[in-house]
Amino acid sequence: MSNYLHGFDSEEQQRLLDQAGFLAQKIYAGIDFSGCKNLLEIGSGVGAQTAVLLDLYPDLHITCVDFSESQLQTAKQNLKGKESRVTFVQQDAQALSLPDKFDSVFICWALEHIPSPIKVLEHLKAHLTVGAKIYITEVFNSTFYCFPFSPGLEKYYQAYNEFQEKSGGNPDVGSQLGNLLNQAGFSSISTWNQGFFLDQSAPEQLKSMLDFWKKLLLSGAPALLQAGLISQNEVQAMEREIDLIGQNKNAVFFYQFVQAFATL
Repeated sequence: MSNYLHGFDSEEQQRLLDQAGFLAQKIYAGIDFSGCKNLLEIGSGVGAQTAVLLDLYPDLHITCVDFSESQLQTAKQNLKGKESRVTFVQQDAQALSLPDKFDSVFICWALEHIPSPIKVLEHLKAHLTVGAKIYITEVFNSTFYCFPFSPGLEKYYQAYNEFQEKSGGNPDVGSQLGNLLNQAGFSSISTWNQGFFLDQSAPEQLKSMLDFWKKLLLSGAPALLQAGLISQNEVQAMEREIDLIGQNKNAVFFYQFVQAFATL
């Protein structure tokens, strides 16, 4: 995770909080932790999704596991006042070792960065009660489409995904969630897609999405520049072209992510 695409600075930590709010309605529409008491969150980061879960499920206690100590320290600040309902653990989820058993698991935008998602799911099983439920939300970056075609944006996006692959991640891991859960020995598996199909019939929504997308892509710029995958001029070209898409009367934005449910 030393090559984490988005970095760990304060600007990125704030972006994660903003992202959680922006996508919450889409993410949580198909998730139900009713009746659960003890939830394990893998890749909890700065606690952005944790805060949403705590608000949605007042009886839930959450154990937050993250590889990054700095992210966990920020999460502690973001979740002040809720300390009695949260436990923070700094661990590699590929080699999970926890003293407790959990009746539920939540993973969101985490497996994409982990070299061996199957190890995460396999190690989870030893820490779950019989019948425990798991919900996963992950990227499927190959689904991204914008009109009009924008060569600068296309080149940047290819570099963005290439960096993730070279760092051991998988920008299309969402497409494999059902297979991964099956191979790890879970049952009652179901998968579905969520996302955005926007055009100028809803201009404000389109603009908000393009602004969000630009910030997301920019969060990877320092890592991409350092790796020599893009130049500063190419960063600026990507920004310019996203702005131009929003001004086009035939503009289209399309992206899908994948969610999965299973039980032990």
